[in-house]
Formats: sequence, C-alpha cells, structure tokens
Amino acid sequence: MNPNRMKYEDLEEQQRSYCKQLKAQCVIPDPNSRVGFAIETQGRLPINGLRHPPEGNMNGWYLWGGEELPSGDDAFSPVHPHHLIQLRPEVIKFLGLAPGYRFLVAGDTVDVWFDPSLLDV
Repeated sequence: MNPNRMKYEDLEEQQRSYCKQLKAQCVIPDPNSRVGFAIETQGRLPINGLRHPPEGNMNGWYLWGGEELPSGDDAFSPVHPHHLIQLRPEVIKFLGLAPGYRFLVAGDTVDVWFDPSLLDV
C-alpha cells in the first residue's frame, strides 16, 4: 500500500498486528496526540524509538536517527503520529507498543525490548 494514501485506521491495524506478533501489550496512541521527533536527525541510521508514559498531549514516543540520543530543550519537535507516514513510515508498526518499550531499526536489523526504566520519569 502506498504510505501516502494510508488512513489512520490502517496504521492502527499495523500496530495491533505487530504487538500481537510480539505478544506485547498494545496501547494505540490517540491520533490527536504528539510524538517527539528529532527532525534534525531525519535520514540517519539507526532509527531509535522509546516510549515513556503519556503526558498531556504527548503520547510518550520519542524518535530519532543516529547513534546518540539528541539533547537540548529543542531537540524534539511535536509531530502527529500520522505525519510519520511521510517522515519515517518504517516506524508506524511500533507505535502501538506500550510505554516502556524501545526499538532500534538499522536496515534488516530490528530490535525491540522492554525497558522498565522508561516508566520512571
């Protein structure tokens, strides 16, 4: 399916399916919530994601490219989850993973794990 033509319901189904495959708890982000996205790292590998508990209009996800976690107050920009279809379509399936999960994608290598320290923020 052309990623530019996907509906949010299609994204949710990808997320549910991936969580089921991993036997992981699924917590679909509200479509009106925001992901913290490090736009400056767009195009860098590996692609990293971690999910803290939701707070306010943020759904807990923070995504960046590269080896290092970006720092600074303005490192992450708030982005609606559906905008990731254009920015980073390969991360869509991970967004249903519950708070406490992390992932790393580098080409064919995909690593997903639960990190309980992410729940203590």
